[in-house]
Amino acid sequence: MFENVLFQSASKLLSNDIANGNLPGSVLFSGPYASGKLSCALELARVLSCQKCGSWQCKCPNCLQNKALVSPNVLLVGSGNRTLEIRAAKDTLLYQNVNNSIHLDSARYLYLRAVRKLTLRFSPVLWEGDDKLSKFSPLLQSINEELEKINPGRIIPDGDELQKILDAVEKHCEKLESTYLYDSLPVQQIRNFSTWARLSSSNGKKVIVIENADCMAESARNALLKILEEPPENTVFVLTTANRGAMLPTILSRVRTYTFFTRTKEQQQTVISRLFYYSNASLKTNLPDSIVAFLQNYLPVKPELVKTQAKLYFDTITGGHVPDIPAVMAECRGFSPRILFTLFLQEIVTVQSYLCRSPAGAECSAKIVEKLRLANNNVTVFNQNPASALEQLTRDFMQINHLNGGVFRIGNE
Repeated sequence: MFENVLFQSASKLLSNDIANGNLPGSVLFSGPYASGKLSCALELARVLSCQKCGSWQCKCPNCLQNKALVSPNVLLVGSGNRTLEIRAAKDTLLYQNVNNSIHLDSARYLYLRAVRKLTLRFSPVLWEGDDKLSKFSPLLQSINEELEKINPGRIIPDGDELQKILDAVEKHCEKLESTYLYDSLPVQQIRNFSTWARLSSSNGKKVIVIENADCMAESARNALLKILEEPPENTVFVLTTANRGAMLPTILSRVRTYTFFTRTKEQQQTVISRLFYYSNASLKTNLPDSIVAFLQNYLPVKPELVKTQAKLYFDTITGGHVPDIPAVMAECRGFSPRILFTLFLQEIVTVQSYLCRSPAGAECSAKIVEKLRLANNNVTVFNQNPASALEQLTRDFMQINHLNGGVFRIGNE
């Protein structure tokens, strides 16, 4: 079990806890982005449902459903950018199909799972009572109809036909994610899955995976805390986070934490090669140093351009001028997907680090970082428009600079 969770000791700890009957009803997977937390959570759901030994190669009905991510006993909720993985998996499937590779079936599973990591978040169970349900249902139906053409057991279409199918799915997924997916988990979805969790199951344990569990408003956190205080016996809750410090202490006290670590460069390159069947030859370049860098190759705007715009933005403020925010928005394609906005802010953190050379500058730097954290939270959690966030950030930065005697320029001299 957990054969596909590479280079993480948490998988061994989980295996031991399952074997010894010590797995609690609520667990937290904590670790950096792209460290395998979601993959491990979905694999845990498969292992708990397996009718045999728990091996990835098991062909029992429950394992087959879980590997294809169509199990009725699994719910996936929470924010998360999935389009980059979908694009990477699409390229993998097209490449393996053109070359009639022995990895073709594995590439098919990789692609189907990438798409369903998104569509699972739109289960009617979760969206009951939400006005958006009727609006995105036709879109979801179109995606499922296209996926039906490449499901396991069917011959994968050749050439242009496969490209057409995958292009249509990608287009629908982009709209589904950008238009309808909440950036923070709504309290109504917690109430909905709480009701679902208490319904009896005739086919093993239910599993609810809550990705980015730190991205919740206070009302949602309180609702989650309530069900974690009295969890149903037949349901396992798996929370994931890249920021354990942002979790409520009362929630942390009710979960067992399994820690995921940053893999080495060589380990991450192995993961890329194993999952996406990419090599230096197929990429026609060197493998990226990290999984994050690999996936960022599929952003609609190159990370380098976003970083350039971030530096220009901060340099303009340093020079005492107001940045052209509409121009920044245009260059960065409106920061869609939202991960582009996070990259923009992360670069500002790097750009302003020179301020830490002096005590006064270090104090201003701390204020800048706090404003950046607030801006990122407002956009990714509370769905504020990035342009509005940048306008507020500009006012905040100019005020910090003015009140501290133009420290931005002085510190850079």
